[in-house]
Amino acid sequence: MRKLANNELNRLSIPEFKKAEKIPVVVVLDNVRSLNNIGSVFRTSDAFLIDRILLCGITATPPHKDIHKTALGATESVEWMYYPDTLEAIKVLKNENYFIMAVEQTAESISLDNFRVKRDVKYAFIFGHEIRGVGQDIVDLSDASLDIPQFGTKHSLNISVCAGMVLWEVFRQLRL
Repeated sequence: MRKLANNELNRLSIPEFKKAEKIPVVVVLDNVRSLNNIGSVFRTSDAFLIDRILLCGITATPPHKDIHKTALGATESVEWMYYPDTLEAIKVLKNENYFIMAVEQTAESISLDNFRVKRDVKYAFIFGHEIRGVGQDIVDLSDASLDIPQFGTKHSLNISVCAGMVLWEVFRQLRL
């Protein structure tokens, strides 16, 4: 078997990406502190045609060399906005009729393996701080919560891994 060269992958150019039809998903980063996680979420959002990313609170914004290190240029393709307060971003999304899902372990969480995307719904998935998770005030404003089943000793996944799993599953259900 032979690895494919980058020019054989038929990837979109940045102008083509900007014109491409996106899936009706917004990613919200609620006070994410790791620049590498932020960059990874940009790259994953590019891979799965996410509409845009909202960077909130202490979440850093491009341009930054440590975001770029993992984003590998996805900060140029994926639309993003910064909000000083995550609550403000959620209110904007609610006014735009997004279904708000905190990716967080709650008493009422829907397990990712049971989650079924509705094609006529626009979703906003909120990923939180690496230690504290999604803020309780944001969970309180959410329409539902989503979690990923885990079976080891740890209580959570790295947010870039979590975002990759959630965004792939949503893309898979919408596009494949």
